[in-house]
Amino acid sequence: MPDPNGHPSPTGPYLAAGPRTGLRRFTDADAAEFTARARESRTLHHPWLFPPERAAAYAETLARDPAREGFLVCERGEGGGPGEGGADGAIAGFVNINNIVLGGFRCGALGYGAFAHAAGRGLMGEALGLVMGLAFGPLGLHRLEANIQPGNAASIALVRRAGFRLEGFSPDFLHIDGAWRDHERWAITAPAAEAA
Repeated sequence: MPDPNGHPSPTGPYLAAGPRTGLRRFTDADAAEFTARARESRTLHHPWLFPPERAAAYAETLARDPAREGFLVCERGEGGGPGEGGADGAIAGFVNINNIVLGGFRCGALGYGAFAHAAGRGLMGEALGLVMGLAFGPLGLHRLEANIQPGNAASIALVRRAGFRLEGFSPDFLHIDGAWRDHERWAITAPAAEAA
């Protein structure tokens, strides 16, 4: 994807890219792959997460919401070649920044998930770092939160590795899978050198 001056982008089709992952926006064209991956990953995600498994539900993710930024996590190989375990550009997961509030707060709440074929390969760790770079850079946020059910050890390990700190416990925080669920509140703030 060229920059505004017509020069090739160093990240190719991605908003941000690392050695193994790239972030891009959700598109209509991704519906079939995304929903198929979500259905394949049902056992991995439940009872924590319920990404759209049907085209109509996926279409709702495309609705523009100024309080939300959504990113597909795509596999990419070294130098942009085929990704390990899948074709270059294959959707490995997603990261959303929800409930964005600007002004004096400049905060957003993360929602994310890996798909089964990509789980345990370190792709989401790299992608979360890329999202943090966008959040604390171009998006101008100061704080990111991740609210995680206490039994979701993989999700807690992901944010802990990324430098998030445990800030507290929120009983009956979110209605998920038919009940109000307790959550741990994890957060990270922009490094002092990058804070505006």
